[in-house]
Amino acid sequence: MGTTEAGTRRAEELAGQLASAVRQLQQMGRYDLMLKAVSVPVIEQLRIEAARAKLSRLVITRDFRFILADYNKEVVMTPVHKALYILFLNHEEGIEFKDLADHREELRRIYARTVPATDMAKIDETVNRLTDPTDNAINEKCSRIKAAFGCLMDEYTLAYYMISSHTTRHFNSSSRVWFKRLKLITLPRQLVVREFDEP
Repeated sequence: MGTTEAGTRRAEELAGQLASAVRQLQQMGRYDLMLKAVSVPVIEQLRIEAARAKLSRLVITRDFRFILADYNKEVVMTPVHKALYILFLNHEEGIEFKDLADHREELRRIYARTVPATDMAKIDETVNRLTDPTDNAINEKCSRIKAAFGCLMDEYTLAYYMISSHTTRHFNSSSRVWFKRLKLITLPRQLVVREFDEP
């Protein structure tokens, strides 16, 4: 038996034991102990996981409309918010805000596509602000994006569509630990339908 198969079987055994313990605590009316054992953060994570089953496809049309196809709703955002969102969709692994300058040209190309009639000098000015680590513009834009999706869905479903924070731990050869504070969109990419031509 391979290690993956053994690990799966062990996880299934633990899930069975957990289900049995939950049933027993329910019969005893001890929801307080159940909550203490599981913890609120784990319950919140379980709600986010349960929301995965009702995620909608996100269709980005040729004219850059954002449609939640399975909800029959449009996410209304300005061109700069759309461009920023597409940038993060392009980088499933995530981007640290401090590294946004490395993606300046990509963001500029995307933004120019979403507002083709706009003066390039204005596009450059906006992109420079968004990729400047000392400017708060990027945080403001991410908050607006979150609000645009948030008015169309519950908070647990929103967790998949918003640009959210994820911290990963890294070690180097001298055993020093450092953290990458990535921003990313966790929506499974098979649910993203791009009808526009890539820039």
